[in-house]
Formats: sequence, C-alpha cells, structure tokens
Amino acid sequence: MTVEEFEEFYAQAVARLTGQLYVMTGDLQEAQDVVQEAFVKGWIRRRQLERDGHPEAWIRKAAWRLAVSRWRFRRRSADAWHRGSGTPEHVEPPDPGHVVLVEALRELPAQQRRTLTLYYLCDLTVEQIAGETGLSTSTIKTHLVRGRAALAHRLEDPRMEEAPDV
Repeated sequence: MTVEEFEEFYAQAVARLTGQLYVMTGDLQEAQDVVQEAFVKGWIRRRQLERDGHPEAWIRKAAWRLAVSRWRFRRRSADAWHRGSGTPEHVEPPDPGHVVLVEALRELPAQQRRTLTLYYLCDLTVEQIAGETGLSTSTIKTHLVRGRAALAHRLEDPRMEEAPDV
C-alpha cells in the first residue's frame, strides 16, 4: 500500500471506524484515541494490510484490542484513570435519546455490545464477526439475540424484540 493509498484509506475509514468504536466502548474520546493509535500501527504494517485484503477490519480489531488493553490498565492504576485534560467551558447537552441509547449499551456486557456494533453498524455477517472476534457463529448468534432482548427491555421498545432472525 503506497503512502497515497493509505492516506485515502484513512480519509475514507476514520470517521466510520471511530463511530463503530464509540458504540463499542461508549466513550467518544477513547474511540478517537484507539482508532488513531490503530491507524499508526496500520501505517507501520501497511504492506501486511494490503496482503490481507481487509484493512478496515484489521484497524477495527486493533482498535478494539487497544481499548481492552486500556481498560485493563485503568483497573490496575487508579492514577491513570483519574488523569484528564479538564472540561470545556460550555458544552451543548446531548440529545436525550442518544443518552438513553448510550446508557443502555453501556449496561450490556462488552462482548454483546461489540457483537451488536459489528452486526448493525459495521454490517458484518455472523461469519465475518466470528472471524474477527474468534468466537463461534453460535456464540455470535447468542450475543445478538441476548443483546437485542436486553436493549429492548432497557429501552422499553417491543419492536426491538421482533428484530429479524440472524
């Protein structure tokens, strides 16, 4: 992958990947950080990305692993968890529906949240999700069914329980 090809790939994929990781992690700043870091790793391995043929999946998987690694580090180090850059002077309040959805997603187990994101936002098939996560297709289907049911309950929307079978 040439420099120009990588720059074009970055321009086309960064916003989409950041959005996907935001849903997976529930933290926009964290999503931005891990996606950027994953792209740096991808830059170093851009020839491998070209050979593999699925650079976006590689970046998404690397970003997810970075997020998980960061969570583990924060558990071990209270100092790392407490550091921050301060709050902005004025921030517009988020849309109430967005807040409810993000809170409902945060209550799901991380693997269910990741599976729902890969299926609904990334538009991956059950088989593709299994390949990316290393889980069996039956486990992916279970995560999807349970995740949809949990969200429907948390969001009190009976239509979500009627989602099409996977």
